Amino acid sequence: MTVSDKQVRMMQKVMKEKCRLGTAAVKAGMCRQTASKYYREGRLPSEKKTARTWRTRSNPFESVWDEVQAMLNNAPGLEAVSIFDELEERYPGRFDPGQLRTLQRQIRVWRALHGDDKSQEIFFTQRHRAGEAAQTDFTHTGELNLTIDGQPYRPLLCHVVLPYSNWEWATACKSESFLALRQGVQEAFYRLGYTPCWHQTDNSTSATHNIGSGERAFTKDYQELMNNLGMKPRVIAVGKSEQNGTVEAKNGAFKRFLHQQLLRRGSTDFESEKDFETFLHACLQKANGKRQERLKEELMVMKPLSAKRMLEFTEQILRVSRNSTINIKCNIYSMPPRFKGHQVKARIYENRIEIFYGEQKIQEMPRLIGISQHRIDYRHVIWSLIKKPGAFERFVYRNDLFPTEVFKEAYQSIKETHSGTKGDLCYLRILHLAASTMESDVECALKLILAEKRTPDADLVKSLVVNDNSPHPELAEPTIDLDEYDSLLAGVAS
Repeated sequence: MTVSDKQVRMMQKVMKEKCRLGTAAVKAGMCRQTASKYYREGRLPSEKKTARTWRTRSNPFESVWDEVQAMLNNAPGLEAVSIFDELEERYPGRFDPGQLRTLQRQIRVWRALHGDDKSQEIFFTQRHRAGEAAQTDFTHTGELNLTIDGQPYRPLLCHVVLPYSNWEWATACKSESFLALRQGVQEAFYRLGYTPCWHQTDNSTSATHNIGSGERAFTKDYQELMNNLGMKPRVIAVGKSEQNGTVEAKNGAFKRFLHQQLLRRGSTDFESEKDFETFLHACLQKANGKRQERLKEELMVMKPLSAKRMLEFTEQILRVSRNSTINIKCNIYSMPPRFKGHQVKARIYENRIEIFYGEQKIQEMPRLIGISQHRIDYRHVIWSLIKKPGAFERFVYRNDLFPTEVFKEAYQSIKETHSGTKGDLCYLRILHLAASTMESDVECALKLILAEKRTPDADLVKSLVVNDNSPHPELAEPTIDLDEYDSLLAGVAS
């Protein structure tokens, strides 16, 4: 086992206290023979090591090194891989791929001895000032392997950090949209109750937009958010993520902390997104509890937050198409057919969409992230589709009409027995039954039928779906006697 300088110094220190060599060896964590050797020699292990000045094998690049240096001088940014490719083209079959690592080491040494200092960038450690700025960034959570009721759940976190005290807050979101940024930033500072002078973020499109020649300016919505919170906005330079270094480092540290808390919890599965948010907030409060002293220093120089919270949604007026759908941010959502041709108002949140007809909310659904996606509720189309079963085969959104995998398996089983429109109609009747009764009951019935290797049929499924048609018990109308209350009040008065 290798002995370190620290161990030998420990042994020497104990020996000066007039202890025995065996005792000194035990305290230093080495055997007696090794301790005796170093005690006699009086040298540290590092002092005994000498650098090797000879090569153990021939240098494969010695004959072409002048060419390598010429390439490095002409184009200092060339990487060893590119230089190796050039040498292979000049001298086919002369070099082995395993020699690339040798070339990389030699070029690294050459750059250290002969490279240009002007081209090297130095990073300067900064001293943070209390209450000066907050940094915000989005970070992924895929490595945490989160699930919602067994299904993969990979939210982004809008992460806000105060660099001086390391106080932090994070909000789960689906994208790096402005709505997510506004929700995350407002949530952090309304919980804190104070705001710093500056708010710093990267050049994301949620905060800035390109105005030509690579220059980026703040968007109107982002500037309005900063004005409302009483902070001045600033962004890091393009491609300089280290300028947002505190929040970048805290992204990884906080996710490691979350991972440890998930291990203590014993599961990465949650009942709902709300359940995960409760867990997330508990973890944040626990982490921030250790930063109160530094946070007090920041709060003393920060401004109390007095502004009203801005709405965390945008509104859009839409007309329901003849397909009984609406298009929201390049994604398609179905609507009940009775609203065809009518105008509706959509409130677009980060995670959900609410639909209003007049002032009445008529529908709410999860928001789709990205573009060219669709969410069709089979309950909206089944009443028309069952009248036109031939349309099912080539229906653009047909895959949305399989509520679960069980329904899809049932359809495949039906098509093995009944081809064409007959099989489609058979499945549509089952889907109609699910829309008319309970989807979960129909799904259970389909599971039983498939388990018995039988072909699903609407009548068979209906016979298995439990419908309690027993009459409700008749309850006698209660007799109300107010005299009892009068007696109680009389007792209180006395």
